[in-house]
Amino acid sequence: MLHVVLYQPRIPPNTGNIARQCVGMDAGLHIVGPIAMDLGRSAVRRAGLDYWDELTLSIHESPGAFLHWLGDRQPWLVTRHGELRFDRPGYRDEDILIFGSETTGLPQEWLTRWSERSVFIPMPGKIRNYNLANTVSVILAHASLKAGLYEKKGQ
Repeated sequence: MLHVVLYQPRIPPNTGNIARQCVGMDAGLHIVGPIAMDLGRSAVRRAGLDYWDELTLSIHESPGAFLHWLGDRQPWLVTRHGELRFDRPGYRDEDILIFGSETTGLPQEWLTRWSERSVFIPMPGKIRNYNLANTVSVILAHASLKAGLYEKKGQ
């Protein structure tokens, strides 16, 4: 199982779409707080997220709590300023893929700490950035293939 980490997400529909992708691809979703949206049962039900109960979800109340969970593992950071094109790393089962906030990205300290493990999706067109949910879809699908996770499930 791959782990998708959202650093302080701000846009509920993005988080909902990413959660759906994680359920569909059997990936865990980690949300690093503080969280700017209501993820309570009634809010999730009102939003029509009928797959939410199938989601492997971990909430980390703060960046410090997440870093404690992470320990000495080496994550992949996804940023438009990454050093490696997203299809170059040899992703493996249990890899951790970290995506920044829609408004502020990832902390500079993290980008510096894991600079050699930062990836980007090329943007040859005239746009500022990609939507977070779309970025997660591209990276998660590719990393799952590279990690051989589909073959393990006979797909």
